[in-house]
Amino acid sequence: MMNRLEQLQTLLQENPSDAFLLFAIAKEYEKIADRPQALAYYQRVVHTDPDYVGVYYHLAKLYEKIEQPEKALAIYIAGMDMARRAGDQHALAELSAAKLNLEMGESDY
Repeated sequence: MMNRLEQLQTLLQENPSDAFLLFAIAKEYEKIADRPQALAYYQRVVHTDPDYVGVYYHLAKLYEKIEQPEKALAIYIAGMDMARRAGDQHALAELSAAKLNLEMGESDY
């Protein structure tokens, strides 16, 4: 029986540019603490579908976890721009709060 990550990888072979699958795979890698793979898949989402607003928060948080606050800040800002363009007020508020926390030194990581 295949585990979830294997199932997602199989589905991705059929549709390699599916942002949702790329994002789901990144989350699975994060769950097993494989940060380099998670980072690579989050970056693929941004490259493949920059309008996928949900990826920016998770990618920035991962940059915070791996102690790259400058990159996290840049991703928060890019995500906020995308959220504004998409009219996604919830994502904009979430990204803005996370950015402010990072700037204030109050990050979760």
